[in-house]
Amino acid sequence: MAQLLLVEDDAAVRSALMRALTERGHAVTSAVTGMSGLHRAVEDRPDLVILDLGLPDIDGHEVVRMLRAVSPVPIIVATARDDEQEIARVLDAGADDYLVKPFGAVQLDARIRAVLRRLQGEDDASQPLVVGELRIDPRSRHVTLAGRPLDLRPKEFDLLCYLAARPDQVVSKRELMTQVWQLPYGGADKTVDVHLSWLRNKLGESAQQPRYIRAVRGVGVKLVDPAT
Repeated sequence: MAQLLLVEDDAAVRSALMRALTERGHAVTSAVTGMSGLHRAVEDRPDLVILDLGLPDIDGHEVVRMLRAVSPVPIIVATARDDEQEIARVLDAGADDYLVKPFGAVQLDARIRAVLRRLQGEDDASQPLVVGELRIDPRSRHVTLAGRPLDLRPKEFDLLCYLAARPDQVVSKRELMTQVWQLPYGGADKTVDVHLSWLRNKLGESAQQPRYIRAVRGVGVKLVDPAT
Protein backbone atom coordinates (compact mmCIF):
# COMPACT_ATOMS: atom_id res chain seq x y z
CA MET A 1 0.00 0.00 0.00
CA ALA A 2 1.26 3.46 -0.89
CA GLN A 3 0.42 6.77 0.76
CA LEU A 4 -0.68 9.03 -2.08
CA LEU A 5 -1.44 12.74 -2.30
CA LEU A 6 -3.85 13.74 -5.08
CA VAL A 7 -3.78 17.43 -6.06
CA GLU A 8 -6.88 17.93 -8.20
CA ASP A 9 -9.44 20.74 -8.15
CA ASP A 10 -12.20 19.00 -10.12
CA ALA A 11 -14.44 17.47 -7.47
CA ALA A 12 -15.83 14.71 -9.69
CA VAL A 13 -12.40 13.64 -10.95
CA ARG A 14 -10.94 13.85 -7.45
CA SER A 15 -13.70 11.73 -5.93
CA ALA A 16 -13.51 9.09 -8.67
CA LEU A 17 -9.72 8.77 -8.47
CA MET A 18 -9.67 8.64 -4.68
CA ARG A 19 -12.32 5.91 -4.67
CA ALA A 20 -10.58 3.87 -7.40
CA LEU A 21 -7.12 4.14 -5.85
CA THR A 22 -8.45 3.30 -2.38
CA GLU A 23 -10.10 0.19 -3.83
CA ARG A 24 -6.68 -0.80 -5.16
CA GLY A 25 -5.19 -0.69 -1.70
CA HIS A 26 -3.68 2.81 -1.55
CA ALA A 27 -4.19 5.37 1.19
CA VAL A 28 -5.17 8.63 -0.51
CA THR A 29 -5.37 12.19 0.75
CA SER A 30 -6.19 15.18 -1.42
CA ALA A 31 -5.71 18.89 -1.96
CA VAL A 32 -7.66 21.20 -4.27
CA THR A 33 -5.08 23.96 -4.83
CA GLY A 34 -1.40 24.05 -5.67
CA MET A 35 -0.34 25.76 -2.45
CA SER A 36 -2.32 23.44 -0.21
CA GLY A 37 -0.86 20.53 -2.15
CA LEU A 38 2.66 21.84 -1.53
CA HIS A 39 1.99 22.18 2.19
CA ARG A 40 0.52 18.69 2.46
CA ALA A 41 3.36 17.15 0.45
CA VAL A 42 5.96 18.69 2.79
CA GLU A 43 4.08 18.03 6.02
CA ASP A 44 2.57 14.58 5.30
CA ARG A 45 5.52 13.21 3.29
CA PRO A 46 3.47 10.94 0.98
CA ASP A 47 5.06 8.17 -1.05
CA LEU A 48 3.93 9.80 -4.29
CA VAL A 49 2.07 12.90 -5.53
CA ILE A 50 -0.47 12.83 -8.36
CA LEU A 51 -0.75 16.35 -9.72
CA ASP A 52 -3.11 18.12 -12.11
CA LEU A 53 -1.67 21.12 -13.97
CA GLY A 54 -4.81 23.23 -14.27
CA LEU A 55 -5.13 24.35 -10.65
CA PRO A 56 -7.09 27.44 -9.55
CA ASP A 57 -4.32 29.29 -7.71
CA ILE A 58 -1.02 28.35 -9.36
CA ASP A 59 -0.05 26.42 -12.47
CA GLY A 60 0.92 22.82 -11.82
CA HIS A 61 4.27 23.34 -13.56
CA GLU A 62 5.21 25.79 -10.80
CA VAL A 63 4.03 23.31 -8.19
CA VAL A 64 6.38 20.70 -9.65
CA ARG A 65 9.27 23.16 -9.64
CA MET A 66 8.66 24.34 -6.07
CA LEU A 67 8.03 20.86 -4.71
CA ARG A 68 11.13 19.47 -6.34
CA ALA A 69 13.19 22.22 -4.68
CA VAL A 70 12.23 20.98 -1.20
CA SER A 71 11.36 17.30 -1.60
CA PRO A 72 12.43 14.22 -3.60
CA VAL A 73 8.88 12.81 -3.53
CA PRO A 74 8.00 11.22 -6.89
CA ILE A 75 5.44 13.15 -8.94
CA ILE A 76 3.05 11.85 -11.59
CA VAL A 77 1.43 14.66 -13.56
CA ALA A 78 -2.11 13.73 -14.62
CA THR A 79 -3.57 16.40 -16.87
CA ALA A 80 -5.58 17.11 -20.00
CA ARG A 81 -2.67 19.00 -21.60
CA ASP A 82 -1.40 16.84 -24.47
CA ASP A 83 1.37 19.02 -25.86
CA GLU A 84 4.94 17.89 -26.49
CA GLN A 85 6.44 21.16 -25.31
CA GLU A 86 4.39 21.07 -22.13
CA ILE A 87 5.39 17.45 -21.48
CA ALA A 88 9.05 18.39 -21.89
CA ARG A 89 8.68 21.45 -19.68
CA VAL A 90 7.07 19.52 -16.84
CA LEU A 91 9.49 16.59 -17.02
CA ASP A 92 12.32 19.10 -17.09
CA ALA A 93 10.94 20.68 -13.91
CA GLY A 94 11.24 17.35 -12.12
CA ALA A 95 8.12 15.26 -12.71
CA ASP A 96 8.71 11.50 -12.88
CA ASP A 97 5.90 10.68 -15.28
CA TYR A 98 3.18 12.37 -17.36
CA LEU A 99 -0.27 10.95 -17.97
CA VAL A 100 -2.83 12.56 -20.29
CA LYS A 101 -6.54 12.63 -19.41
CA PRO A 102 -8.76 10.79 -19.92
CA PHE A 103 -7.20 7.67 -18.46
CA GLY A 104 -8.40 4.68 -16.49
CA ALA A 105 -7.65 3.92 -12.86
CA VAL A 106 -5.92 0.70 -13.93
CA GLN A 107 -3.38 2.65 -16.00
CA LEU A 108 -2.79 5.21 -13.24
CA ASP A 109 -2.31 2.44 -10.68
CA ALA A 110 0.21 0.75 -13.00
CA ARG A 111 2.14 4.01 -13.36
CA ILE A 112 2.16 4.53 -9.58
CA ARG A 113 3.46 1.03 -8.94
CA ALA A 114 6.08 1.38 -11.68
CA VAL A 115 7.45 4.67 -10.33
CA LEU A 116 7.63 3.30 -6.78
CA ARG A 117 9.18 0.06 -8.03
CA ARG A 118 11.91 1.98 -9.82
CA LEU A 119 12.77 3.88 -6.67
CA GLN A 120 12.87 0.73 -4.57
CA GLY A 121 14.61 -1.49 -7.07
CA GLU A 122 17.86 0.30 -7.86
CA ASP A 123 20.77 -2.10 -8.01
CA ASP A 124 23.78 -0.50 -6.37
CA ALA A 125 26.09 -3.49 -6.73
CA SER A 126 26.86 -3.22 -10.44
CA GLN A 127 30.35 -2.63 -11.74
CA PRO A 128 31.12 0.58 -13.67
CA LEU A 129 30.13 0.52 -17.33
CA VAL A 130 32.55 1.92 -19.91
CA VAL A 131 31.68 2.74 -23.51
CA GLY A 132 34.28 4.81 -25.33
CA GLU A 133 35.06 7.77 -23.08
CA LEU A 134 31.82 7.32 -21.17
CA ARG A 135 32.12 5.86 -17.67
CA ILE A 136 28.93 5.08 -15.76
CA ASP A 137 29.04 4.04 -12.11
CA PRO A 138 25.67 2.55 -11.07
CA ARG A 139 26.76 2.43 -7.43
CA SER A 140 27.23 6.19 -7.10
CA ARG A 141 25.04 7.10 -10.12
CA HIS A 142 27.99 9.14 -11.38
CA VAL A 143 28.76 9.61 -15.08
CA THR A 144 31.82 11.10 -16.73
CA LEU A 145 32.58 11.80 -20.38
CA ALA A 146 36.30 12.06 -21.12
CA GLY A 147 36.81 12.63 -17.39
CA ARG A 148 34.22 15.43 -17.22
CA PRO A 149 31.24 14.84 -14.90
CA LEU A 150 27.80 14.87 -16.51
CA ASP A 151 24.83 16.20 -14.56
CA LEU A 152 22.00 13.81 -15.43
CA ARG A 153 18.44 13.66 -14.18
CA PRO A 154 17.45 10.33 -12.57
CA LYS A 155 15.65 9.03 -15.66
CA GLU A 156 18.43 10.20 -17.98
CA PHE A 157 20.86 8.18 -15.87
CA ASP A 158 18.60 5.10 -15.89
CA LEU A 159 18.22 5.33 -19.66
CA LEU A 160 21.95 5.73 -20.29
CA CYS A 161 22.77 2.92 -17.87
CA TYR A 162 20.36 0.55 -19.59
CA LEU A 163 21.84 1.30 -23.01
CA ALA A 164 25.43 1.12 -21.73
CA ALA A 165 24.80 -2.34 -20.31
CA ARG A 166 24.00 -3.40 -23.90
CA PRO A 167 26.65 -1.68 -26.07
CA ASP A 168 26.10 -1.98 -29.82
CA GLN A 169 22.78 -3.71 -29.20
CA VAL A 170 19.70 -2.14 -30.79
CA VAL A 171 17.03 -1.51 -28.17
CA SER A 172 13.47 -0.64 -29.18
CA LYS A 173 11.52 2.22 -27.63
CA ARG A 174 8.99 -0.35 -26.50
CA GLU A 175 11.73 -2.15 -24.57
CA LEU A 176 12.98 1.11 -23.05
CA MET A 177 9.49 2.05 -21.92
CA THR A 178 8.94 -1.43 -20.49
CA GLN A 179 12.34 -1.92 -18.85
CA VAL A 180 13.47 1.60 -17.88
CA TRP A 181 10.07 3.09 -17.10
CA GLN A 182 8.44 -0.30 -16.40
CA LEU A 183 5.34 0.82 -18.28
CA PRO A 184 3.45 -0.47 -21.31
CA TYR A 185 4.61 1.48 -24.36
CA GLY A 186 2.02 3.73 -26.02
CA GLY A 187 2.59 5.32 -29.41
CA ALA A 188 1.47 8.73 -28.14
CA ASP A 189 3.79 8.69 -25.13
CA LYS A 190 6.79 10.90 -25.92
CA THR A 191 8.66 10.21 -22.69
CA VAL A 192 11.39 8.12 -24.35
CA ASP A 193 11.95 10.61 -27.19
CA VAL A 194 12.16 13.56 -24.78
CA HIS A 195 14.70 11.83 -22.54
CA LEU A 196 16.80 10.66 -25.50
CA SER A 197 16.91 14.25 -26.76
CA TRP A 198 18.04 15.53 -23.36
CA LEU A 199 20.64 12.80 -23.10
CA ARG A 200 22.04 13.50 -26.55
CA ASN A 201 22.35 17.18 -25.69
CA LYS A 202 24.37 16.41 -22.57
CA LEU A 203 26.60 14.05 -24.54
CA GLY A 204 27.34 16.90 -26.97
CA GLU A 205 25.50 15.42 -29.91
CA SER A 206 22.15 15.49 -31.69
CA ALA A 207 19.92 13.13 -33.64
CA GLN A 208 21.27 14.73 -36.83
CA GLN A 209 24.92 14.41 -35.72
CA PRO A 210 25.03 11.35 -33.43
CA ARG A 211 28.10 10.05 -31.67
CA TYR A 212 27.18 7.69 -28.85
CA ILE A 213 23.44 7.28 -29.36
CA ARG A 214 22.65 5.93 -32.82
CA ALA A 215 19.11 5.55 -34.13
CA VAL A 216 18.24 2.55 -36.26
CA ARG A 217 15.25 3.59 -38.34
CA GLY A 218 12.12 1.64 -37.54
CA VAL A 219 13.88 -0.47 -34.90
CA GLY A 220 15.24 1.60 -32.01
CA VAL A 221 18.49 3.03 -30.69
CA LYS A 222 21.85 1.75 -29.55
CA LEU A 223 24.84 3.09 -27.60
CA VAL A 224 28.17 2.75 -29.39
CA ASP A 225 31.81 3.72 -28.99
CA PRO A 226 32.29 6.55 -31.52
CA ALA A 227 35.88 5.44 -32.10
CA THR A 228 34.88 2.03 -33.45
